[in-house]
Amino acid sequence: MMKTIFHPAAGRGHADHGWLDTWHSFSFANWYHPDKVNFGALRVLNDDKVAQGMGFGKHPHRDMEIISVPLEGSLEHQDSMGNTSVIHKGEIQVMSAGTGVMHSEFNPDRNKDAKFLQIWIFPDKPNLTPRYGQQNIAAGKVKDGFQQILSPDRDEDGVWIHQEAWMNLADFSAGTAREYPLHKKGNGVYVFILEGKAKIGSHELGRRDALGISETETFVLEATEDAEILLIEVPMQLPSYLEK
Repeated sequence: MMKTIFHPAAGRGHADHGWLDTWHSFSFANWYHPDKVNFGALRVLNDDKVAQGMGFGKHPHRDMEIISVPLEGSLEHQDSMGNTSVIHKGEIQVMSAGTGVMHSEFNPDRNKDAKFLQIWIFPDKPNLTPRYGQQNIAAGKVKDGFQQILSPDRDEDGVWIHQEAWMNLADFSAGTAREYPLHKKGNGVYVFILEGKAKIGSHELGRRDALGISETETFVLEATEDAEILLIEVPMQLPSYLEK
């Protein structure tokens, strides 16, 4: 029987630092919730707004797959691998931190806030070689269907990471219902409503609500009004190196 866990938008952690207004779906920084540490291999889902001309200074990461999805505006990325780039809405960025990397992220626009999702997924192995990737996903946008934007396969649509994980965007018109088949046994899906309203089984979801789904091979996602939705499919079993 399908297992679900409902995370209402208002139940997320929140911090307003002035230059950064951020909402945490899972325990992060000074916000800790014992029941919201992770969803399987999904460790972080932060909903960030960065003020004009502001950003995160250089800081370290390791052993994490870090994905950024801009929702509004743009972000300038710099890292110790020598990458410098700007990502905009309609693009996706991935950084495999691996053995260790330093990076910074700034909003280069002096007139507009930047809004983006920052997502961390545990890699399947530790001590990987750091790597950076970026891709335009706007051209492949799918109406009333699922658009894959991340997978474990570098030859498939979207960026790739070191984990048996997939991410899809769904831009559904009101009344659209589609079945989502999970890619791998033992995986679960964290469904995050970006905009609009949707229904999964008996669960009614609104803007920024989320539903974690596991122990099923498929489920039906229905938009009860026009909706934009992010689906993050990850292994529910943590990698063995984290269990030591």
